[in-house]
Amino acid sequence: MLRKTALAAGLILALGGAQAQAQGQQRQGFTFWYGLTGQLSEAVQSVCKRFNDSQAQYSVTCTSQGDYAKALQNTIAAFRANEQPTVVQVYDIGTADLMLAGVYRPARELMASQGHQVNWNNYLPPIAAYYATSKGEMLSFPFNSSTAVMYWNRAAGQKAGIAEAPATWEQVAEAARKMKAAGHACPIAMDFDSWALFEQFAAIHNVPVATRANGYGGLDAEYVFNQGVIKKHFNNLLDWYKEGLVQIRTPQSGKDGIASFAAGECAMAFGSIASHSTIRRTAAEGLDWTPVMVPVYEGTQRINSRVGGASLWTLKGRPEGEYKAAAAFFAFLATPESEEYWSTITGYIPVTAAGQARLEQNGFYKKPENAGREVAMQSLMLTEPTENSRGLRLGNLTQFRAAYANEMQAAFAGQKTMDQALAALQEQGNQLLRRFEQTYRGKQLP
Repeated sequence: MLRKTALAAGLILALGGAQAQAQGQQRQGFTFWYGLTGQLSEAVQSVCKRFNDSQAQYSVTCTSQGDYAKALQNTIAAFRANEQPTVVQVYDIGTADLMLAGVYRPARELMASQGHQVNWNNYLPPIAAYYATSKGEMLSFPFNSSTAVMYWNRAAGQKAGIAEAPATWEQVAEAARKMKAAGHACPIAMDFDSWALFEQFAAIHNVPVATRANGYGGLDAEYVFNQGVIKKHFNNLLDWYKEGLVQIRTPQSGKDGIASFAAGECAMAFGSIASHSTIRRTAAEGLDWTPVMVPVYEGTQRINSRVGGASLWTLKGRPEGEYKAAAAFFAFLATPESEEYWSTITGYIPVTAAGQARLEQNGFYKKPENAGREVAMQSLMLTEPTENSRGLRLGNLTQFRAAYANEMQAAFAGQKTMDQALAALQEQGNQLLRRFEQTYRGKQLP
């Protein structure tokens, strides 16, 4: 009798396991590769788990590829082996490469083919513009979005007799001199990343980085930044460095600008609003700080800052069922609830008007841990995007950023004048553009 009971129990367990396995197999899965690590990778995994737990029809397997560049490189290699993921996260400056490679399914076509009705106007204009064609059609889904801010140490400012954060670069220099006189050794932290002090700077000053509407108008664009306020700005930065107002803080030197700011060592630092959560978690005890808009030069009519981060692309060559699952995932990510969750566990901003409205309605920006984060949305939404502020549609931008870092290092090391460094950077940039144009000869940007 015991044997029969045990046999029956075993049969029930086996049948239950088989049924569970069958139910598991009924889920349509797909793969998602991304280029974030550390705490941000954990946040992506959390989002993926929420999607999997939210329904029983689809499942996503999310895998970090390291950084953005590696994610793109690994995807290219996987495509050659016909083992590409269904969805890949591509950073903003890789947008032109994806557009011309022709290996993706456009966002609108994907969602329409899977029966999803999307209000594309819900996506915030400055964000949508970066990932859209010249006609305004979004080809990928904005995901982790940010913009540049200046982080300001209020206590250091007050000690130097400065009541409010500088709004202009002239005020930045004045504040730095007062801080130095008050004994603050590092008034301004600076690194050799082009994003905040070059790319975003050009956007909010409404000046072009390149012709052809910063590349949106065609592959024959040419860099033209070596003039006017950009040339003035970088010569000022170098002068302030020589004056002892600026210190170079990079990972290679042991501590980058954001870490130096969080430690209370440097009073002003520039970077992404996504660093807000990092500073909050790592700030020295009692640090009194806030993010503010990146300054402009006096006489400038400030316009919107540019979006940074990455978007999600759906790649060709996968089974049709995976596209149905991916479309469900995109619809899930675009809900106000998902956007609130993502903004809460990271420093990123919502990408839709509905997501932003939910944050405001729920008092997100009034919570102490989120203090100041509204500045990013104010900066990004300040004006309608112009040809100079909507984005950069330029090829080989990864290599351009590397050239920028090299030329800035040479100038700050005294190996070149700033004018020589900027001239060399523009020349190298145009060589990179011509190489990109040759690679995609005969093709046109959508």
